[in-house]
Amino acid sequence: MRIWVPADSAAKALGADAVVATIAAEADARGIEVEIRRNGSRGMIWLEPLVEIDRGQGREGFGAVTPADVPALLDGTLQGLGRVDDIPFFARQTRLTFARCGVIDPLDLADYQAHGGLRGLRHAIAMGGAAVVEEVKASGLRGRGGAGFPTGIKWDTVRKAAGTRKYIVCNADEGDSGTFADRMIMEGDPFSLIEGMTIAALGVGATKGFVYLRSEYPDAIRVMEAAVGLARGAGVLGPDVLGSGQAFDIEVRVGAGAYVCGEETSLLNSLEGKRGVVRAKPPLPAIEGLFGCPTVVNNVISLATVPVILEKGATHYAEFGLGRSRGTIPIQIAGNVQFGGLFETAFGLTLAEIVQGIGGGTASGRPVKAVQVGGPLGAYFAPDQFDTAFGYEEFDRAGGLIGHAGVVVFDDTADMLRMARFAMEFCAIESCGKCTPCRIGAVRGVETIDRIAEGDAAAIPLLTDLCETMKDGSLCALGGFTPYPVMSALTRFPDDFARQKEAAE
Repeated sequence: MRIWVPADSAAKALGADAVVATIAAEADARGIEVEIRRNGSRGMIWLEPLVEIDRGQGREGFGAVTPADVPALLDGTLQGLGRVDDIPFFARQTRLTFARCGVIDPLDLADYQAHGGLRGLRHAIAMGGAAVVEEVKASGLRGRGGAGFPTGIKWDTVRKAAGTRKYIVCNADEGDSGTFADRMIMEGDPFSLIEGMTIAALGVGATKGFVYLRSEYPDAIRVMEAAVGLARGAGVLGPDVLGSGQAFDIEVRVGAGAYVCGEETSLLNSLEGKRGVVRAKPPLPAIEGLFGCPTVVNNVISLATVPVILEKGATHYAEFGLGRSRGTIPIQIAGNVQFGGLFETAFGLTLAEIVQGIGGGTASGRPVKAVQVGGPLGAYFAPDQFDTAFGYEEFDRAGGLIGHAGVVVFDDTADMLRMARFAMEFCAIESCGKCTPCRIGAVRGVETIDRIAEGDAAAIPLLTDLCETMKDGSLCALGGFTPYPVMSALTRFPDDFARQKEAAE
């Protein structure tokens, strides 16, 4: 009997390791021979630890399993969920980037290849660098880290740039609230990221890559370092990538937890051993990036998606999506929601379909009041905007941004003035301090919102003016995007700000 139990951080936080220990002990006591495999999470967090048993007829799911459930699990009397692939939340997805996540042993390279791994890299080697870049261009893939910039155009800029050395840098500094897609890939399918970075290197002529990981992800660090070592030992990385004659290697670097280092130029400064502060642009990192050399800086999901494109072709990938938002997007549903987790689907679902149809509404059973999309710098959407389709341009027209595709749900007990204050306070704490609009503006923003909370309605125009200054004058998205949650809270939930005045009177 083969039993799968995730070693993903979310599953471990919910007791997966204790379940594994109990299964091993119970099986030993009964004299039952079982093979326990540790996979990544399937992304259905409310079912974690999700234990899967393969008795030769497909993998049947059980969740959320506790140590007390183990005897019934081994007896065959524990109520199951049926085939994992048939669970409605999972069956409705279009899994391309996350096709292997939760299915394979993340540190078994043979298992990875048995499920399609390295096919994209082998195609890339046969195609040559210029053709690889054109294929990524044709796919319509855009940066999944939040900016939505076309990946192929960035690669082409680096490919054509003059430089004695070129780099591939993976931005794995996933710091947005309600996001966990990067972590899930690194813990559940790390070879897909390694393969994507290697394809990028072949495309632009880079010989060295870095994965910049946040220190708050110890499991991801452990898995990525082990996966890089295994890939190097198998010839996927090193002086002769899969016999291609081209060299490429990867190093995992751990950041100290600064939110601003999710911004690409701050990240590059940190990689160079400098203080993580924003650089002025130009020059762009594609021209003058890490150590002054042409550098591709891409998000984890962007790079992990590249093998799919090279394996199945740009046309296949571009068939999914909406408008200029092509392919699939891993939506991370979190907050006060019944069915929280990762849902990979083609662009185009409405917020109503995501929050109500997939997320099942609030966990509290109360009405949904607001949804924040795009992390702590994302705008708040009210229910009358839930017909907005999930796409870059569609969200921009609605006054929001997709960001890293985190969706955080709030019920009608949420105080939106307090949420606006949190955004300003977050910016003040996390600012690198280089530019005045962000460094000083966020502090003044907290003070101004406190005045509004005390009943000073005259401070509202001042807050609006301050947000305009931060949006137009900040060097990077930290100060520039903080006005999104603040102004959306103010304009879409004005009663929460008016109530503060009434309370003061």
